[in-house]
Amino acid sequence: MRRLRTEDAVGHVLCHDMTQIIPGVSKGPRFKKGHVVAVEDIPVLLDMGKTQLYVYELEEGMLHENDAAGRLAALCGSENMVASGPSEGKIELTAACGGVFLVDADRLMAVNATDELMIATRKGGSAVQEGDKLAGMRVIPLVVAEERLRVAEAAAGDGPLMRVAPFRLKTAAIIATGSEVASGRIEDAFTPVVEAKLEGFGIVCTYRAKPGDEPQAVAAAIALARARGADLIVCTGGMSVDPDDNTPSAIKSSGARIVSYGAPVLPGAMLLLGYFPDGTPILGLPGCAMYAKATVFDLVLPRIAAGIELEKRDITAMGEGGLCLGCTPCTFPQCPFGT
Repeated sequence: MRRLRTEDAVGHVLCHDMTQIIPGVSKGPRFKKGHVVAVEDIPVLLDMGKTQLYVYELEEGMLHENDAAGRLAALCGSENMVASGPSEGKIELTAACGGVFLVDADRLMAVNATDELMIATRKGGSAVQEGDKLAGMRVIPLVVAEERLRVAEAAAGDGPLMRVAPFRLKTAAIIATGSEVASGRIEDAFTPVVEAKLEGFGIVCTYRAKPGDEPQAVAAAIALARARGADLIVCTGGMSVDPDDNTPSAIKSSGARIVSYGAPVLPGAMLLLGYFPDGTPILGLPGCAMYAKATVFDLVLPRIAAGIELEKRDITAMGEGGLCLGCTPCTFPQCPFGT
């Protein structure tokens, strides 16, 4: 810190809040710690009785916290994100559209390993809507050596640390398997549940089928859904390892490349995920997705809706955090499940 005449403090950084009292009107900080004194501030400060100020000196090679936060925000990127102006050394990013928030976790960790600065984000892979808060960043001190930012920039490497991938899929086909559903002995309670969840991502069901249990009939329904141009095909039921559960074999025989049959998630261990050669995803949903509020379906759907092709390792990584605790009432997605 350095004590200066107020008139000589232009361009310097205040070390503490400066309180202004206007009798009968207000009392509060007129200038906050970290404020860079401007020429127009001098008369106000003198009117407040501040003839001397304690300031940080911005020596060569040092950055004010606002400027440093701007450098950190530049590392994060701007694709479908909006950056706030710096406020008390902090910048926040919000979503410019609905989509999936994606974070390069390893590179983010490398940046945060740099002393005296930080970037905090929501969990990568989560669904967001326009205006949702995504990340906040700042340096810890009021002024920081520019070399710290250079270290962070080198750690970040090439490309942005994060982005929002907009939801892209528009249509879906739902194939409800089971002879009891096909015959009308029981009402199809699965399709309405799936439709409601798809609608949350702007996906409309344009084809529905009840082909029964026979693999050939299920495969034929899948082929018709593809012919009608569905962006996503969802098969419900018949996903267990019981001998009469034929949905997995029907999906395989339809020509899909199976990414994973099984997921380390409860509820939802019997999930099947595959892709056709043209990139169309197909899901086999286990019965739990019909009655449990939060299942593996809710964890994979946001990325699928954004057109992100999932790999086996993406499914494998769901094991940590993939146990639903069955809380009452259910607060998903504001809970540990899938995070």
